[in-house]
Amino acid sequence: MGVVSFESENVLAIPPSKLFKAYVLDGVNLFPNVISQIKNIEILEGDGGAGTIKKITFGADDQATYVKHKIELVDKETLSYNYSIIEGDILRGALDKISSENKIVASPDGGSIWKTTTAYHTKGDIVIPEDKITEAKGTATAMFKAVEAYLLANPDAY
Repeated sequence: MGVVSFESENVLAIPPSKLFKAYVLDGVNLFPNVISQIKNIEILEGDGGAGTIKKITFGADDQATYVKHKIELVDKETLSYNYSIIEGDILRGALDKISSENKIVASPDGGSIWKTTTAYHTKGDIVIPEDKITEAKGTATAMFKAVEAYLLANPDAY
């Protein structure tokens, strides 16, 4: 098994605590209404904290039909959120899991910087093409921007 890791940052115009509350604590309700590719999210086990397993189902036009997330950490004090994708078409038989460590910090302008370290845990000596990593970063950025746009258009939400 190999591990391919990369880091990314997304700068958002939303204060850290509001972003954490919307994206992490209420993502189950928010994402299907804000991100068109997500059809629904259901909690299969747990209460939203560490150990919770969520199934995210995507629309018919997407390459992946679903993923299962296992939440590893939700820390409201440090605004940290870690999870692993443990099942779903996105793993494509090439990955055991994808793990993601996330932390939100304040930006100088009153917004947030969402810092992420992502690790692809590959099966055997499989190589992840650079274009797939670039695509994953783009998908994550699009999700952040969709949530940001919603929160800017709905300032009283969260």
